[in-house]
Amino acid sequence: MTTTPHHPIAVIGAGLGGLMLARVLHTKGVEAAVYDLDASPTARPQGGMLDMHEESGQAALRAAGLYDAFRAIIHAGGEATRIIDKDGTLLREDSGEDGQRPEVSRGTLRDVLLGSLPEGTVRWGAKATAVRTLVGGRHEVTLTDGSAFTADLLIGADGAWSRVRPLLTDATPAYAGLSFVEMHLVDADTRHPKGAGVVGGGLLFALADRKGFLGHRDPDGSLHVYAALRTPADWAVSGPVDFSDTEAAKRGVLEYFEGWDDSLRSLVAEADGALAARPIHALPVGVRWDRVPGVTLLGDAAHLMSPFAGEGANLAMLDGAELALALAAHPDDTEKALTVYEEALFPRSERAAAESAANLEVCFGPGTPQSLLDLMDSYGLDVD
Repeated sequence: MTTTPHHPIAVIGAGLGGLMLARVLHTKGVEAAVYDLDASPTARPQGGMLDMHEESGQAALRAAGLYDAFRAIIHAGGEATRIIDKDGTLLREDSGEDGQRPEVSRGTLRDVLLGSLPEGTVRWGAKATAVRTLVGGRHEVTLTDGSAFTADLLIGADGAWSRVRPLLTDATPAYAGLSFVEMHLVDADTRHPKGAGVVGGGLLFALADRKGFLGHRDPDGSLHVYAALRTPADWAVSGPVDFSDTEAAKRGVLEYFEGWDDSLRSLVAEADGALAARPIHALPVGVRWDRVPGVTLLGDAAHLMSPFAGEGANLAMLDGAELALALAAHPDDTEKALTVYEEALFPRSERAAAESAANLEVCFGPGTPQSLLDLMDSYGLDVD
């Protein structure tokens, strides 16, 4: 007879938030089992650059004892930001030399977190397909291979389409009215000098007519670029651009940027590899739930938002650290720990989600790019 594995604490999702939770718990002598759908840590790309905010992402790294390791992987110069218009005219350039929000590679940061955990903490190739509450308050998770496990405390760190979230709320992500087209340009200075020149050494915003390009330079010299478009919700799968054919996709995307400067159009025309459509989704601003025994959420599972507040990864890491600290502070009262955690989680995530939604309109509303320039001025940043 096979016995179903049981864990006092189980985490679904080995993203930055789930790993941060496991790491801080580990420093407190508490172990957690982490399950992730990927076959291995290197099964898929982990995304581009992240700016780590002092009050959230950096605070979490300090709580995890990983602040020095984080400082060692900072992308020097990555904070530099330039805003240009569709004609390629430079409207604003900031050096980012204050160093308050250093840029790091998401994948490298994830590797730091993984390396800080005991071997075997993460169970790879373990995709959750169903979650249910059992008599007595435990939760059972069924995996793709048909196996299952139970947990006293189940934490959903499983992203936008969380399997755990329905235990707490019927809120679901909705299309935010914007789609990205993701592309990469490798060895940019040598192979793509036009694109390298327009992106510069850090971040690029090229906006006009409620669309534009968002890009950044990676530490390896490649460019990671998104073309951003106001499109219908089904545009990525049934719109006029055929993403199954790379050259056809390039032509289709370039049609949206007729008349834009050649340096910006080159980001599409010279992209290496396939173009990928990424519709942007968000949970309703201010999602909350009543306390449900033995289960909670963190990161995108709790507060998915568009990327225009720069808070997604930062809040996920802060969520993980604060949840771990609450559990360690109340070792004999899990419900007290979850209440303390959620009482802080709800208002801060609501503020960030509201800011994100507002900034999407700033960047892709009728007033762009002037609306973005005004927002940057309100931050009081130095201009080069």
